[in-house]
Amino acid sequence: MVKRLVLVLGDQLSEGLSALREADKATDLIVMAEVADETAYVRHHPKKIALIFSAMRHFAGTLRQNGWQVAYAKLDNPDTSPSIVGELLRRAEGHGASEVIATRPGEWRLIEALEAAPLTVTLLPDDRFVSSLEEFNTWAEGRKQLRMEYFYRDMRRKTGLMMEGDQPAGGKWNYDHDNRKPASDDLFRSGPLGFEPDEITREVLDLVETRFGENFGSLRPFWFAVTREQALKALDHFATHLLAGFGDFQDAMLQGDRFLHHSVLSPYLNIGLLSPLEICKRVKEEWKAGHVPINAAEGFIRQIIGWREYVRGIYFREGPDYPTRNALGHTRDLPWMYWGGETGMNCMAHAVGQTREEAYAHHIQRLMVTGNFALLAGIDPHQMHEWYLSVYADAFEWVEAPNTVGMSQFADDGIIASKPYVSSGNYIDRMSDYCKSCAYSVKEKTGEQACPFNLLYWDFLIRHRERFSNNPRMGQMYRTWDRMDEERRDAVLEGAARILTSLDGGELV
Repeated sequence: MVKRLVLVLGDQLSEGLSALREADKATDLIVMAEVADETAYVRHHPKKIALIFSAMRHFAGTLRQNGWQVAYAKLDNPDTSPSIVGELLRRAEGHGASEVIATRPGEWRLIEALEAAPLTVTLLPDDRFVSSLEEFNTWAEGRKQLRMEYFYRDMRRKTGLMMEGDQPAGGKWNYDHDNRKPASDDLFRSGPLGFEPDEITREVLDLVETRFGENFGSLRPFWFAVTREQALKALDHFATHLLAGFGDFQDAMLQGDRFLHHSVLSPYLNIGLLSPLEICKRVKEEWKAGHVPINAAEGFIRQIIGWREYVRGIYFREGPDYPTRNALGHTRDLPWMYWGGETGMNCMAHAVGQTREEAYAHHIQRLMVTGNFALLAGIDPHQMHEWYLSVYADAFEWVEAPNTVGMSQFADDGIIASKPYVSSGNYIDRMSDYCKSCAYSVKEKTGEQACPFNLLYWDFLIRHRERFSNNPRMGQMYRTWDRMDEERRDAVLEGAARILTSLDGGELV
């Protein structure tokens, strides 16, 4: 007789999971399931589905080898329920159990479904993070502005990472000013470590190809790690071969190099194959050994114990309605070019094309290319939220929604960002080689050949002047606009209107 069911979700593939620590191998049954509802609440990239399913199947095998009883439901099994709760009910009926323990999911949608289930469900804290949600709320309480930098410093103090007593190593908390160099295409980079699919993964790929072949994204070649052992090898490869240049070139973009010095470890971290502290400790070791500069180590650690922890705290603090917020009132539909439609904008074509083929793009491609364009053009932020959640292998709502709704689209009215992250084409030109082979000219400020970013940038500022003109970080932009002659201002706004009309008409931009 099974005493309890122990739910393990597809992004909880960690042997130290709180639900597993609480469970008893002798009397409890682990439930894992590939259910249709989790593949369909947005149309996920086929590579993302394959990564999660393959990693789940491998993890279930590891649990069985370690003596656990595991009930695993495959998607193509006709008995498998379409939902997580339905699968728990099926297993409960089959084994005479009514109690479920689970680690708290990373999406409000699933938390609410489990809390409403006609079973006795105990949700345990997900303690695979440096900061508990209670700790974050204590830090946030009473603050007028929840700036990540100050939270990050507390996480540095808590973990001792790159600290010298009470002071940051090197005398500075943040070396971000060193991390904005454009990349040269003559530097050798090996890229992230890839893995050949084994029999389990090949079976999953065939299933995904059959069921989700029409979804946006290329399934093959598939090279992601799907086991903890592979993920550890990927971490070692990054730390040994790529980390040293990460700081300098983390914001750079090149047409001929999709990965540069980026780790592409976030998919493995976010599904539980790696832990945040083991990654950070390895990075620290490389710095201590003198193999990498301090700006590379600090910049990478900040992304994990600073930004990643911070956005999780924001997501749960703000509540279930956070992904639907729209402070700027943007309502334009997502243009077809986000789904691979033809565009003359080389930066957009490369960012979307890479996303389609790899289920990956680095943070500047997401923030300052696809996100920047959407914000300038007034795209509905919820449609952008669902797009990012769909197309990236590392996207789960707790981490994706604050990055999109808050950081990228300013739809949370400044909870995360002190100003909108908008720029003209100059930023993209400085940090990439995209503009050299674009149908538009980044040097042109008006006219039909002008870079759309140049025109939409000013149009956005003028549309929202009442909201942002008193922002101390944006006043100079408005003063620059006011100094322009009237003829040029009219030409800019006319050009922006032409682009937006083309977007609304589904025409090529």
